[in-house]
Amino acid sequence: MLGNILITGGASGLGLACAEAVAKAGGRPLVVDVNAPAYDVEYAVADLADRREAERAVAELAERAGGRLDGVVTAAGTDACGRLADVPADRWERVIQVNLLGTASVVRAALPYLTASRGKVVTCASTLGLRALSDATAYCASKFAVVGFTRALAAELAGQVGVTLLIPGGMQTRFFDDRDERYKPGPDARLNKPEDVAAAVVFALGQPEGCEVRELVVCPSTETSWP
Repeated sequence: MLGNILITGGASGLGLACAEAVAKAGGRPLVVDVNAPAYDVEYAVADLADRREAERAVAELAERAGGRLDGVVTAAGTDACGRLADVPADRWERVIQVNLLGTASVVRAALPYLTASRGKVVTCASTLGLRALSDATAYCASKFAVVGFTRALAAELAGQVGVTLLIPGGMQTRFFDDRDERYKPGPDARLNKPEDVAAAVVFALGQPEGCEVRELVVCPSTETSWP
């Protein structure tokens, strides 16, 4: 049994797919999102760019779950495409706040529960956390940082909490909807279904104590995680 799994960004995209996959596998998804989910699930609304909101959401959901968290999946994310000189500073910095600092805030707040349950953390980086792309300085900076954060966290928590770094490629989600057309995947782009990536997340969460999946690269067959 997966137990109580807190999932950020669970109102849409990969987070939604993870929540559905956790429920299908017999676990209890607990969703944190800036928007209320449009399906029946335990949730807390929070802007992960605000550390206090992130901490409050984790504590609230853990309390509703009887004071126990068995896993955390940090699927929430945002971006701000464009050249560094053209992206407003507030938008650029929000990408770092949500993708990196939000991830760290949620994991930090969940650690007492995860240590008690000997649970698992799955952070969400990106193939753009391993290879750089023009006009994506904010996103690449945040995801490269998530890679470093997670690898260091795995070393820090070895033997106490399981830590998995998820490195997904492009997916068929609404993540690209608000982008300028030039930054959207082309009509011939091959993207993964988020539910297929979520299946890999559930695989990592479901490993027995003492067995951990350290890193997962899940990308379309035509995409790579290196230049």
